[in-house]
Amino acid sequence: RETNQPAQWVLDADIQGCFDHISHEWLINNIPMNKRILKKWLKSGVVDMGQVKATEEGTPQGGIISPTLANMALDGLEKVLAEHFGEKASKKIRQHKTYMVRYADDFVISGISKELLEEKVIPVVKAFLKERGLTLSERKTNIVHIEQGFDFLGWTVRKFNKSIIIKPSKKNVKAFYNKVRERIKKLSMIKQEDLIKILNPMIRGWANYHRSQVASEAYGHMDALIWRALWNWSKRRHSKKGKRWIKEKYFKTTANRVWNFGATIKDRHGVEKWVELLQCSKTAIKRHIKVKSDYNPFLPEWELYGETLYQKRMYEEYSHRSKWQMLYKTQKGRCGLCLLPITKETGWHDHHIIYRVQGGSDALKNRVLLHPICHKKVHALKLEVVKLAY
Repeated sequence: RETNQPAQWVLDADIQGCFDHISHEWLINNIPMNKRILKKWLKSGVVDMGQVKATEEGTPQGGIISPTLANMALDGLEKVLAEHFGEKASKKIRQHKTYMVRYADDFVISGISKELLEEKVIPVVKAFLKERGLTLSERKTNIVHIEQGFDFLGWTVRKFNKSIIIKPSKKNVKAFYNKVRERIKKLSMIKQEDLIKILNPMIRGWANYHRSQVASEAYGHMDALIWRALWNWSKRRHSKKGKRWIKEKYFKTTANRVWNFGATIKDRHGVEKWVELLQCSKTAIKRHIKVKSDYNPFLPEWELYGETLYQKRMYEEYSHRSKWQMLYKTQKGRCGLCLLPITKETGWHDHHIIYRVQGGSDALKNRVLLHPICHKKVHALKLEVVKLAY
């Protein structure tokens, strides 16, 4: 019976040793590439601690082709589920609510009931994996209610008061903090500015990964943990100095913060420059805009959508803003198609003269600014845009 109630149960699946146990026979018979080369690569063995070890199954982790082979081996699971529980948007799937989300070898499958997932979905998944030499991990595979929540790709997905809340998982927060703490401990005698240069990319990467979720609380917690680790790092370097002396040496007062881990240094030109440790809490939360499910970046008809999507994502990057400013100056503030002025009111789009699908690059010589309406006209009428010399 069809119901409007969303799926309440989730199969949080985990494949046991995915990269280590993929069937070589299945890969050779089904992967569309040179069979002789693939067989040699799979059977070539790996060097571990100076010793050559045979590879009779699986794909060596760290190999450049391993993720591709694993992805191709798991492709088709969604199709098998559709055969049993209905295609997308069909009446049958609205009865079961069996929707799958997969990233590499991690995947979750929703369902209308716990019994459906246990008695019908899991057997289908096991049969699919068995053909490829894989099995589900009995210990790590769980069926949970959405109000209990589950971890996926470093996030905890859970339902609170009729709303789905996605936060950085406790396991992910702990793992990242341990990584930062161990790095700080190993660099006990490094200069403060050099430590900042090492930690900032780590902090920026972690914070940007979680910026589309409900992460403000996790950001604040992480800032406090890192501050504590840096305070201990400072005290270990000067065990005979007082706390006030240590604070004045390593933690400066700025306009926005009292305990700011930073220093004033001179660059190679002798100019004084302020460097400070990044704070996770200063990363602005920005919700992810879902990409259309039919979007295919390899088809010319989706080039306009892809360019618009790319422009929205890159708008906040200052490096891209400077490139757009250069294009604007080169075109003397005029549209590359109609030659009328581009203003704040008209807006603009960044168009690739030779489509990226057709091998066009992101170089400025292959890009031109157009009015949004002109951009749509170029793609709809397949007009040719030439980069003029003003």
